[in-house]
Amino acid sequence: MLIIQDLEQILRKVLPTDPSFRSVRQEELDNAIHKARQEALAHSSDEFLLSLMSLLALPGNGHTRLIPNDAISVLPLRFVTIGCAVRLVDAASDFSEAIGGELLSINGVPLREIERATETFLAGTQQRKRVIGPILFVWPSALQRLGITSGSGMIEYRVSNESGQISELLLNAENVVLGSTFYPRNEHGKADASWSPETFVSIKDFGQLGLLMVLPSFFDTSDTDLSNEISEAAGFVRSRPGAPLLIDVRGNTGGNFLQTLPLIDAISEGSEERKVGLLVDKFTFSAAIVFVAILKYRIGERLALIGEEMGDGLTFFAEGGIIDLCSSGACVRYSTAFHDWAGGRIDLTTPSEIAEEIVPVGKLGLDRRFVAHSDDIVSQDQFCRDVLESLTT
Repeated sequence: MLIIQDLEQILRKVLPTDPSFRSVRQEELDNAIHKARQEALAHSSDEFLLSLMSLLALPGNGHTRLIPNDAISVLPLRFVTIGCAVRLVDAASDFSEAIGGELLSINGVPLREIERATETFLAGTQQRKRVIGPILFVWPSALQRLGITSGSGMIEYRVSNESGQISELLLNAENVVLGSTFYPRNEHGKADASWSPETFVSIKDFGQLGLLMVLPSFFDTSDTDLSNEISEAAGFVRSRPGAPLLIDVRGNTGGNFLQTLPLIDAISEGSEERKVGLLVDKFTFSAAIVFVAILKYRIGERLALIGEEMGDGLTFFAEGGIIDLCSSGACVRYSTAFHDWAGGRIDLTTPSEIAEEIVPVGKLGLDRRFVAHSDDIVSQDQFCRDVLESLTT
């Protein structure tokens, strides 16, 4: 099967359907399609995928993108952006001593220059680009396209630990692994790329201080588990109507926000004295942001947003779905519906069940900045206690 059939699939199923492409100038779109077609006819798989990344990034809509992870090979290093620093969080055993260090350069090119050069392949907010971008740092074909390597030989990564000690990691461009080994399709930011939530809701009771509720995902392939756990959580929240709440949606990449509405109702119906803290980060996407937006609209100043800017803004195109590209092995995430949780606007593409819930939130500014640099349970518990205590003072 020829990879040009993947392009034809996109031209037939994505571009006419995805409303985010309406903002792209036809000349710009034609040039990107022409480039992708040239790469396909040259049978250059990686170059073709990079061209598709650029094509699908044109609307600037983070929900619309190529996901190459299952179709490419990468060097055995897992980089994740923590705060504004790109850190090595996992690696092949030969490089494990450098785990935790901050990436400074690749082949002598400073990281900030590389990040600027990757802009053409990425769409959405700056935070979303920080989430998706690191896979390009270990994809040899991308590094070659960016002019950082010649495509063969050794690639040098300079990494600095907390004390400033520099490690130089030399990797052979030929010694690669499947991209999804170190980079999950839905990037969650955890050190273990294979991480998946064991439950949709977990609650920890801190007694008089209040409750910690962790909501790691709203993706439910069973169609019942999320609803059931949300219902149980709503009942528990109603049993403690005045207890302060700390809700953690860091790393929650979205799913179905409609199934979370009973929990929002339960929180909103509690005591008017109840304070709520919401932990968010750049890995908080899509439906998780909608959850935050609706809760903020419902309880207003009683909600404190803690963490860092989330991975999406409040105005975007979403819904849609995923198309598997049979020839290359990559897939495409496309959009079909307009969301505007800032102004509360809808259009003809907004599904009726979503349109009924959209409210004008305005802005979601952070009340307190916080970036977790460790998964240490003891320090996280103390942080939760401190936040819950601050909500009542």
